[in-house]
Amino acid sequence: MDSAKIIEILAYTIPSLITGGVAYYLFNSYFKDQQNTRRWLLQKEAQKDALPLRLQAYERMVLFMERINPTKLLIRIAPISNDKNDYENLIIAQIEQEFEHNLTQQIYMSDECWTIIVTAKNSTIQMIRKANMSDRVDNADKLREVLLSDLMEKQSPSNAALAYIKNEVSQMW
Repeated sequence: MDSAKIIEILAYTIPSLITGGVAYYLFNSYFKDQQNTRRWLLQKEAQKDALPLRLQAYERMVLFMERINPTKLLIRIAPISNDKNDYENLIIAQIEQEFEHNLTQQIYMSDECWTIIVTAKNSTIQMIRKANMSDRVDNADKLREVLLSDLMEKQSPSNAALAYIKNEVSQMW
């Protein structure tokens, strides 16, 4: 082939290839941007629907923390007998029942928040067991008395968890 013909073919081919490459790049960028916009809109819509569920989960966990707060728990649950061990088991069973009732709420909150809630529950149970083993306790009424007096000196675990929940909810806005 003649070198003039090759130069002429290249003169037509190179600009066409460059134009095609630029067009491909622009269309590809445009479609990626459109896809990202659609994804963002879908995520925004899903988040709008999930927010009330998340808030409801936090509300239920606040109620749980309030219900297992030892001062409120001991007022709400009176001893059914004079046996301190029966009373301890009754209180712990109430806490566990409340917890199991709210177990599914963990899917709507952060792992850290859920861990703090579980820790508060376990610390409350531990506090009750520790008070029951005390030498000062010999009946159910005395167990109540010791637990309430201990809470006068220190903060209950549920109060610390409540503060964390409130902080996490305030960060959602």
